[in-house]
Amino acid sequence: MKVLIAEDEPISCRALEKSVTGWGYETVIAKNGKEAWEALRKNEVRIAVVDWMMPGMDGIELCQKIRHDYQQKKSKYTYIILLTGKDQQGDIITGLSAGADDYITKPFSFLELKVRIQNGERIIKVEDDQIELASYDSLTKVWNRKKILDFFKEELSRGRRENQATGVVIVDVDWFKKVNDSHGHFVGDEVLIEVVSRLKKCIRGYDKLGRYGGDELILVLPNCGLTHVKNIAERLRLSACEKKISTKKGLLDITISVGGISSDVSLEASADDLIQASDRALYSAKKRGRNKAVIIEHLEAGS
Repeated sequence: MKVLIAEDEPISCRALEKSVTGWGYETVIAKNGKEAWEALRKNEVRIAVVDWMMPGMDGIELCQKIRHDYQQKKSKYTYIILLTGKDQQGDIITGLSAGADDYITKPFSFLELKVRIQNGERIIKVEDDQIELASYDSLTKVWNRKKILDFFKEELSRGRRENQATGVVIVDVDWFKKVNDSHGHFVGDEVLIEVVSRLKKCIRGYDKLGRYGGDELILVLPNCGLTHVKNIAERLRLSACEKKISTKKGLLDITISVGGISSDVSLEASADDLIQASDRALYSAKKRGRNKAVIIEHLEAGS
């Protein structure tokens, strides 16, 4: 876990860095408030140890910027410990009101700081666990609709900065309504869970799979051009129907339809444009008789 140390006094800064590193944390050092702000924006800092009195931007202003300008754009929480020689109740209230989570008065015991950082780490882990639970689909244990769409937008933006294509694929279980109507929703759940399990075995460790809605699944494929999207889509289709699915009502023959696209077909297309194109490709796969993979190779302007 990365810990930011924002302290303008060189001797204190070195002592803090040595201690925090010795406790097993990765440190990021800033000599003033402005450096601390830039470090936060460039690094995945989870705990910030911030001195109140710093040139350029003091600790109070930095706390406020973290909460108002930085934290709202990040899903992961940054825990702030404010260091200061001020010990009046009004000062403590000012610091906590600015967004600090904890407050330690100079001179302080390094053992006390260690305990406070460990408390912050524990709180962060609980927060992360809650966020993760809220981001998963309860049945299939893959990402839920909101989270997978967020991932796609992030990967598309990152890919374009790095001149890399991003693929997206939508999968639909063929005749799923008939499965539910004929065998019941519990069997339908079994089918969907097994399909997800088979798809997971076909994808790379950094690909992301989510539940788009109902029996539709969506797959985000970083660094994946059109040719690779085609290959992956066909591999997904074959994996789903390679053998019958065992359910409480017996063995069922299940197939999937797949629609996909890659961002390399259009430099201007938004995430929504590409999702809609994948959806159209999926519809085309179903019109062609299902158990097909259709990939959009050209995206018309405005489509």
